[in-house]
Amino acid sequence: MCESQGTLFQPEFNRSVRVEARRERLSADGGALLLRELLHRLGLDIWLSERLDDPRDPVRTTHSTEELLRTLVLLQGQGWTDQADVDLLRDDPVFRLAVSSRRQDRPLREARRPTEPEGLCSQPTLSRCLRWLSTEANRRELGRTLREIADRRHGLRFRPPLREVTLDLDSLPVEVHGHQPGTAYSGHYRCRCYHPLVLHWNRGDFLAARLRPGNAHTADGALDFARPGIRWARQRARSVWLRIDAGFPSADFLAGIEAEGVRYVARLRSNSVLEARAEPHLKRPPGRPPKKGRTWLQELRYQAGSWERERRVVLVFLERRDAQGELFPDHFFLLTNAPIEDVSATELLERYRGRGRAEKDFGDWKSGLEVRLSSSPRPKTHYRGRRLPDPEPARDSFAVNEAWLLVSLIAANLLEIGRTQCERASGRRLGRERFRRWLLKVAVRVTLGSRQIKVILGARRARAWAALWKQIRQAFPIRGSPEPRTRPLPA
Repeated sequence: MCESQGTLFQPEFNRSVRVEARRERLSADGGALLLRELLHRLGLDIWLSERLDDPRDPVRTTHSTEELLRTLVLLQGQGWTDQADVDLLRDDPVFRLAVSSRRQDRPLREARRPTEPEGLCSQPTLSRCLRWLSTEANRRELGRTLREIADRRHGLRFRPPLREVTLDLDSLPVEVHGHQPGTAYSGHYRCRCYHPLVLHWNRGDFLAARLRPGNAHTADGALDFARPGIRWARQRARSVWLRIDAGFPSADFLAGIEAEGVRYVARLRSNSVLEARAEPHLKRPPGRPPKKGRTWLQELRYQAGSWERERRVVLVFLERRDAQGELFPDHFFLLTNAPIEDVSATELLERYRGRGRAEKDFGDWKSGLEVRLSSSPRPKTHYRGRRLPDPEPARDSFAVNEAWLLVSLIAANLLEIGRTQCERASGRRLGRERFRRWLLKVAVRVTLGSRQIKVILGARRARAWAALWKQIRQAFPIRGSPEPRTRPLPA
């Protein structure tokens, strides 16, 4: 491994320092092995590859479907968000180990057959993979994978129904640069963006996502999008709640949600009728205001012009500590179909405030994985250096971007599993990005010998890795065989 070396340079600030180059197998992404182990124990890569339609000719295929899927997810999980990054990591020893389906030391050896890959796939191969992932059937399976992760993570198919779950439906901007197909300038967010819908639940997993044009209204297509996730949740819990913000409560949406048999709590936009109903109650209670501020509630009944009946509305007054000099206290309205006999106004407000955790998760996903949707509709003209005899049809870039969005959420769910297990092992509160920086972006050295592969990391991270590994083994034991190399049986 070290048969050749040489000094590259000596920094002037300290002439005792020498920077040398050696032929060693080094990587700054040691945590990719942990993410691959989670994929292996959950059986997600095999489960998904069996359900995806791969149109490639097997005779001309070098990288299998499973390896391409692992490459996409692990790149996102490790923070490599650009497709071109796969070329920089082509010979990275840890990524080669984590992506490959071959056993023993073969992932790091020279290929024995022409069809065996050497290193990661190229950027054009990854781009072609995203193209066939973007078909309607494959995007549907990618969406199902998000809910399959929740099923396998929590063992929902092998336990009694949960007492209650809460779903959070939201729309959020994904800013893009350039004129990508389907994007538009949003006056609300003041940027050129896509405006996807995302469904999340209170156990931390993303359950569904759909890409929409940047000028789409908040509620456009929301009912059809939310129905599969709601029906999935109803099969796994006796009671299902849906939390939404003020952009969703249209007449059709509310009627459709009520027809699904779930309860909801939504922020309701203010209007002149609601303000007139609230005006008699906009009075502070007698007595000196407390230093910490206070909150009080008032029950109302309200029917919008497009609604077929009245619904329950709760008026929430907020008297904040720093607003003692204001004439009127701040207030807003909550809409629900839960009867007051079952859910009091105080309980309803506490439930809606729990939405802050979901919004934090949305921000954690966007900032931690740096979602970049920039597929180009440019047709392919060359293949492996040779010009194609027939021009390739232009790709559906909007569908490709939606596939990339779903892959990003799969990686986010995988990071959430690792983050949660790390919290249980260490007792430290971590976000996805902090978990990645602390335990996944770890420098390691890989050595070969006697058909064994040794991955060597610094002692400072060894204790945290050992604790996390123990927690992963307890949480996701291998089923069906005592052999640790055996794949989990399908759930």
